[in-house]
Amino acid sequence: MASETTITIDPHVHSEGSYDGHEPVELLLAQASDIGLDGIVVTDHDTIRESLRAAELAPEYGLVGVPGVEVSTAAGHLLAIGVEERPEPHRPLDETVAEIRDSGGVAVVPHPFQRTRHGVRKGRITDCDAIEVYNSWIFTGYRNRRARQFAARNDYPGVAASDAHSAKYLGRAYTELTVEGASSKADIDRDHVVRAFTDGDAEIHGHRQPLYRSVRHYALGAGRKVGHGVAGSVPSFARF
Repeated sequence: MASETTITIDPHVHSEGSYDGHEPVELLLAQASDIGLDGIVVTDHDTIRESLRAAELAPEYGLVGVPGVEVSTAAGHLLAIGVEERPEPHRPLDETVAEIRDSGGVAVVPHPFQRTRHGVRKGRITDCDAIEVYNSWIFTGYRNRRARQFAARNDYPGVAASDAHSAKYLGRAYTELTVEGASSKADIDRDHVVRAFTDGDAEIHGHRQPLYRSVRHYALGAGRKVGHGVAGSVPSFARF
């Protein structure tokens, strides 16, 4: 019988390397370790430098190291998880998805349909590896439900993420992955995580940010062009 291990990952986190992030990757990694996550993916906007450093440092914190980036495409934002080079921004969505796969990564559409946050519109999602069906920055549960329904109708795996911009909100949403071919968490590397996301054998967990934080986040998103061309239960470690 093939061995398998379950891990918890927050796959959408911003560091001070991002225009809207606030804290160094060391603090994010320490917080992830303290609250009991097995890994995070630092996905700064259109820059991968700090994410590569976070992935390299992760084992020192007992975490799986997985680099990534939130890249601006012509259709909206896209998470490139497991890549070691940033895809060229502002290219067509499908071309960017193909480049991410060719680089050994997985392409995830974050906060879909949300125009104020440069989410990809429903009619423009023609190819990806997964949909972010739970984002803890959502103002109400409606958009998360829409994303979940869209993913189910189109047979896309779903993931959950905090989209944290500071350490204290990290882990408010996360994805629980079943990793095949690993007998312990110590055996798991980036490739295991990418395959697990692609296989879609995941459970989502999370709850939303405080209302006042979500309102502020939406206001900032509505007023800024970010280089853009055109539910389950929550364990004790996620409660702050």
